[in-house]
Parts: sequence; structure tokens; C-alpha cells
Amino acid sequence: MSYNNYMYQVIDSLPDALLVTSNVGKIKKLNNAAQQLFGFSEEELINQPISRIIDDDQVLIEAIYKHSYFRQKFQNFEVVCRTKTREKRLIAFSCSVIPKKIKGLEDIVYIGRDITAQKHREQRTSTQYAITRILSESQSVKQAIPQILQSICQNLGWDLGELWTPSQYIGTSVHKHSLNAVLRCVEIWSSRVISVREFKAITWQTTYTPSVGLPGRIWIRRLPLWIQDITEDGDKRRSQPAAEAGLHAAFGFPILDDSEILGVMVFFSRDVQLKDKDLLQMMGSIGSQIAQFIKRKQAENALIESEERYRDLFENANDLIQSVNASGHFLYVNRAWRETLGYNEAEIANMTVFDIIHPEFKQEFWQRFYRVLSGEKFDRVKAAFVTKDGQTIFLEGNINCKFAEGHPVAVRGIFRNVTQRLTAEEALRERQEETEHLHLLLNILPTPISKELKAESANIADVTVLFADIVGFTEIAASMSAIQVVNLLNSIFSSFDRLTKKYGLERIKTIGDAYMVLGGLPTRRPDRAQAIARMALQMQTAIALFNTENNQNFNLRIGIHSGSVVARVIDLNKFTYDLWGDTINIASCMESQSIVGKIQVTENTYKSLRNEFLFEKRGEIEVKGKGKMTTYFLIGQKG
Repeated sequence: MSYNNYMYQVIDSLPDALLVTSNVGKIKKLNNAAQQLFGFSEEELINQPISRIIDDDQVLIEAIYKHSYFRQKFQNFEVVCRTKTREKRLIAFSCSVIPKKIKGLEDIVYIGRDITAQKHREQRTSTQYAITRILSESQSVKQAIPQILQSICQNLGWDLGELWTPSQYIGTSVHKHSLNAVLRCVEIWSSRVISVREFKAITWQTTYTPSVGLPGRIWIRRLPLWIQDITEDGDKRRSQPAAEAGLHAAFGFPILDDSEILGVMVFFSRDVQLKDKDLLQMMGSIGSQIAQFIKRKQAENALIESEERYRDLFENANDLIQSVNASGHFLYVNRAWRETLGYNEAEIANMTVFDIIHPEFKQEFWQRFYRVLSGEKFDRVKAAFVTKDGQTIFLEGNINCKFAEGHPVAVRGIFRNVTQRLTAEEALRERQEETEHLHLLLNILPTPISKELKAESANIADVTVLFADIVGFTEIAASMSAIQVVNLLNSIFSSFDRLTKKYGLERIKTIGDAYMVLGGLPTRRPDRAQAIARMALQMQTAIALFNTENNQNFNLRIGIHSGSVVARVIDLNKFTYDLWGDTINIASCMESQSIVGKIQVTENTYKSLRNEFLFEKRGEIEVKGKGKMTTYFLIGQKG
């Protein structure tokens, strides 16, 4: 077998499409994969210009010449190609120039891979995200619909979008059994690359009844519909004007909520396109989203009208009263609300309720808000709002949701300002704690020391220490502002503080993104190791919940050790400790030498907990100053 024949066999066996052209773009060779991809036989393409399959071959050839001047390969150049049936395909080409002795007679080798399906998946994902964002941010139906038509066209690469309804504008529902609807186009968006003035003029004047034309067929079927080429659809009213405007493929979907249809959206493309079942399925879901948005806005408007008669009563109330829609935008706030928080009406119109929640309460408020949307009621809610000038206002009140036709339309809250009361209670609690701590100090320190109240050393036996580090926080924080970093840490550490309080432990300190907790002080729970273990497991759950709600990817590395510490009282008023010794150092090593997502404990801690908790033996690790130590991973609680 000759070398050339062997090479041709290798080329034909390649999974990627391969083409060889002259320097002016005339095809000289193609393999089997290229024939299958473009639908042409070898005889149909040999000696033909590459423009038979590439829409804009001149751009590609010029780019290759530019790079061949420097004798470089030209990689991953995405080009729109056409099959034999004129179906559009997106191909990623890697190209190189084959040098020859005579300059200017070089051949060009194209190796292409079909990325059409990948591009369509990316387009569908971006479309779904864009529609969700529009629906969450729009204040009215008329604001949302033009943006939706434009977004679908631009994200999917279609050229014209329409909205058809049986009413003056979308919003009046028509029951499934109504067959007398007359559909009119009430909104059009078109790309600037097409000239559709005459087609639009005819569309504005056209009406369809159910089962007639593409909008009418979608209306009667209540299902998305695809037309490969509108010129072959038989629509006597608009097929010919569509062809004259250069439009071919079309699809549409109903805006449907259960048994009620509100309208139909239809889209056109200059290309003839094969049916995309995945796209139609997604559009059916988007139609349902749009319908729910419209129904919600209808209900909100009805609610605003029905509540007008209560405004005078609300305006003269001393409590803070607010009403927000399902996305958190304010529908109403009373005079006491405005005067207490300091925001004016223009500012309130551009805010959501989540903008005024104090960072430490935001996570809990998010959870309650969505539970209210599902039908729960909260009679005694504690919250903290931030005023315009940065002050924190503490509130207590109730939250409930108003529903219309099964849709949540308004979350209403009535709150009482309890900031002064809580301030007084906190001051009283601190004074009581100071008294208790001072009494404890006098009892646990040696007599000569306690009498003189000197801040010298005293042993505190049998403690368990936990160190935790937020893995990945430093890298993510580098791209944030200082305020964003503080807010993130506040949210995470606040959830840890609540666990510390729940299990009767003592938070010693936080250093950056590290958190240290101690169990075993005389005023705390005696089952210190068990409490620390439960908190460690709950910390993993808390960080996972935080990630879900804040779209982050943080993880914890936790270390635990049980032993004794030496403590020195450094502040009699607040009874804080300056801790040191082997127990602290070993606990810190357990954290730093642990594995991301794991809770590593020493053998001391393991022996205290093995009857109640599940462990996995890690083995021996080297601990600075201590040599080799046997450690375990805490997995969970038995039973």
C-alpha cells in the first residue's frame, strides 16, 4: 500500500470533518465525516468553492492568510455552514496552511466539529435565565412583554416575535371551552437585519379564529407548534408576505395557566429550520411562567384597588405597615414606616424588602418569606430593618400572604418598633451576666487570687475546643468589596453564633474566616464534647444551606480536641479569657491538617464520643511538637 493511499484511509476514518482546499477556496479533498455532516457526496463538492457549505468563506480565507503569513495554525474558528438541504450548522474549524515550494500555491486544511447542539443548549439556558429575570424585575405586563419577545429572538437567533391575544392587550382570560375568540396581534419585535415593514402592516390588520393560521392552531391545541417553512404552511393571509420578507421557519407557544389561555407568542426566522423538540418543550414551560406572571399582576392590581379604602386607617397607625409582591417589591408602606426608616417614595419604588433587611436577619427572613408564599402565617416575627442613615431598627409583628385564584399576590406585614425595649433588656441582661461571671470568677480562682482579683493564671480542666475554617473564602473575597466580604462573614458567623448559643458553648474568637468555640466552662453544659460534636455537624448543614441560598460554593474544614487549657481573665467586666496551651494548639492542628468537608478529631475526643457518634478512622498524622497522633473523622450521630 502506498503512503498516499494509507494517508487517505486515515483521513477517511477521522471522526471530525476534514476538507482540503486550494488557496482560493476550491475543495480538493473531503473525508466521509464531512460528507455525512454536510449531506453532499464527494463528487458533488470536489472542485467546488467552499462557499457551497460555508456562509461567509471570505472572512475565513482572509483570516487564514493573515495567520499563514506568520506560519501559525488558526484554531477554533466558529463558522455558520449550510447542509445540502440548506439547514444551518455551526462548525468549529481548526485550519492550517500546507506550505509548498512555490509561494501562493499553498493548500488549506480544515478540520471541523459540529457544535450546533452545544450552541442550542447554551442558547436555551440563557433564554430561560433571561425570561426569569425579566419576570422578576418587571413592574407591569406591558413592560415585560416587549422585553420577552426581544430576549427570545436575540438569545435564540430568531428574527421576529409576535404576541396574539383576543383582547385589547394580554390579560383577559378566556376559558378553554370558548371557541369564538378573535386573535389580534398586539405586540411585535423585529431585528434590524430584516425588512418587514409590509409584513408588519399586514399582520396588524390580520385576525385569526381558533384553528386558523399558526396563532389560531396553537390557540385551539393549547400546545407549542413548529413550522419548518411558513411558505409551505398554506396560510393564505401571511405565508406570501412572510416569504417576500425573507421569513421561513416559525414556531409558537400558548401562554397558558391550567385551563385558561391568555395569548399566543409566535416567532419567525429567515432560515428553514428543522423541528427542535427540546426548544418547544422549554417554550411550553416559559408560556406557563408568563401566564403565572400575568395572573399575579392582575391579582396585585385588584388587591391595590380593594385596599384603597383601608389606606386612611393604615396611614394614621403607629405600627409600621407594608405590603410587597411575590418578588419583594413594595406595593404599599404607611406613614409610620416612611418616617421611621427615612426612605422617600421615589426610593421605595426602586427597592425591595430584601434591601432593608439587616444582614444578620436576611437568611432567616428569606426562608420565612418563601414559607409565607406557600401559605404559612407567622404571628410573632422578629426582624431588623436598616434605615436610610444606616441605623438598625428592631421589629416584632406578623406576616401573612394574600392569595387570588391560588396565586400569591401580596405579602403583608404589620410591625412594632421594639428597639428601645430590646436595648433596655440587653443592658439588664449584660448586668446580670456580669454579676454571675464575677461570682463564678471568685469561686473558681484560688483564694489569694480571687481576693485580690488579680488577672493571673488558673487551670480550667476538661474542655473541648473546635476550630473551623471557611475553605475558599479568601479567593472569593479577593473579587469583592470590603462591605460584601463583611456581609458574607456576618451571615455565616451569625448562623454559627446561633448554634453556639443553642448548645451552650462559648465562642472564643474569630480570626478572618476562622471560628473558634470552647465547651467546658463552669457556667456551660457538662456534656461539652457531645455539644461540640453536634454543633460541628450542624455547622456543615448551615454552610450547605448558605451556599444554596446565596449561590456560593464554600466548605468547612473542622478540627476538634479534648483536653485542658490555661486561662487568664483579661476583662472582668465581660469575663473573657486569654487561652493557650497544648489543647488549643492540637485543636488548631486538627483543623489545618483535616480534609475539606471533614471533621477531624483526636483520640481523646473519639473516646468521649464513640458510644453516641459514628466515626471513620483516618490513621496517624504528624502533629508539630507532638509527633504522630491517631485521628478520626466524625461522620454523624448514632440512632
